[in-house]
Amino acid sequence: MNAASEAAIIPEWLLPPSGRTPATVRRAEIIGALSYALDLTEGQPPGHCLRCCWIGMHIGERLGLDTPTRADLYYTLLLKDTGCSSNAARLWELYGGDDLLTKRDFKLVDSQSLLQLARFVLRHAGPGEAMRTRFKRLVHLLRHGETLATELVHTRCERGADIVRRLGFSTRVADSIFSLDEHWNGKGRPQGLRGEAIPIGARIALFAQVVDVFHTVGGEQAVATEVRRRTHTWFDPQVSRAFFAAARRREFWTGLQAQGLKERVLALEPSAGSLHVDEPLLDSIAAAFADIIDAKSNFTYGHSQRVAGYAEALGIELGLPAPRRAWLRRGALLHDIGKLGVSNGILDKPGRLDAEEWTAVKRHARYTEEILARVGVFGELAPIAGAHHERLDGTGYPKRLAGAAIPLETRIITACDIFDAITAARPYRGPMPLVEAFTLMERERDVAIDGRCLDALKRTTRTDPLPAR
Repeated sequence: MNAASEAAIIPEWLLPPSGRTPATVRRAEIIGALSYALDLTEGQPPGHCLRCCWIGMHIGERLGLDTPTRADLYYTLLLKDTGCSSNAARLWELYGGDDLLTKRDFKLVDSQSLLQLARFVLRHAGPGEAMRTRFKRLVHLLRHGETLATELVHTRCERGADIVRRLGFSTRVADSIFSLDEHWNGKGRPQGLRGEAIPIGARIALFAQVVDVFHTVGGEQAVATEVRRRTHTWFDPQVSRAFFAAARRREFWTGLQAQGLKERVLALEPSAGSLHVDEPLLDSIAAAFADIIDAKSNFTYGHSQRVAGYAEALGIELGLPAPRRAWLRRGALLHDIGKLGVSNGILDKPGRLDAEEWTAVKRHARYTEEILARVGVFGELAPIAGAHHERLDGTGYPKRLAGAAIPLETRIITACDIFDAITAARPYRGPMPLVEAFTLMERERDVAIDGRCLDALKRTTRTDPLPAR
């Protein structure tokens, strides 16, 4: 590509990313901001993981944990839900309802109470289904509930532990996340660990999770009642005592308020765990969250990684400099992070979506922008990635941008997203052949898909589409 043609493709505003360099950004800041995506997939109010971190770190301080242990606890609390998207599809398959609502409400249930469990299943299984279908679902859940619950917990915990290991966190963090649902009396999951055999990080993280959930729905009194009821069964008595000692201070409760929460939690990070990110770590974080996104649905396995690979190839073909291509790849990896806030009942629906469901799907683009905007180093990526469903003719979403208002990087991600959506194999069909795929995409040339990006995609895609990882 000569200088003249490159200048014609790359607009004037295409400059190196603005803002702080990765070397000036702390790992805690990025993980804390991205934890809002984990709140989405658990159906929790924004800031759940941050509030759990605030609660858990105060308990750790009262217990007198040493600095390295508190550093591991800090990231256990922020990353406790990293595996939660991996069982969403299965949960929807079993209950037939909104998996986000099911997860949210289950956190209010004492799973050691058969009465509470039965009520939960009756309330959440097969909403809106015909009586015969719903009855069969109820019987299956009640008959196989113990086995199914262990399966769901094991999938989530194993996946979460694997992700944090890949991010370079200690074995202690991974073990704590794997053991998040173990109970003090040995009646938890997935291994039925008892007492001090449960990692201290897991004991505190589970406790903090319950405190935040009940504080959100019922305030301080609801928390006190539930903690007392679950101590010696779910909870380590020492952890409960440490909590009540911390909770005597008014500042403990006011610290849970949304305003300034991120800054307060960032200030709690022990020095032993403090780390500034470099480019490889930034890439690892983006790739890990891409895997969390793609685990949400069986239909999207490997999607984000493939879109990122195609986008990087287009960046080379269109003459983007190497730093900008790395930046673009991260945007492509994270472009669907907002889908963590969409129910699998919608994402995996085999038939046509109704108007309300389609509105819910379209929200994911806005969620993507809102989540990435919280991450300082990803700030410029937020509108780029969040606009990947905009169309050149102005009929896209969420902002109905048109023409020159849609940046080149967004156009690249859009073309790659569409290409992968129609060429990747799905559980219900095989991959579309390249010739057929490009014929279909040609109909959207300069309407939904930038013609330059489409031509570049044709030039760079000379073989079969990328396989799922």
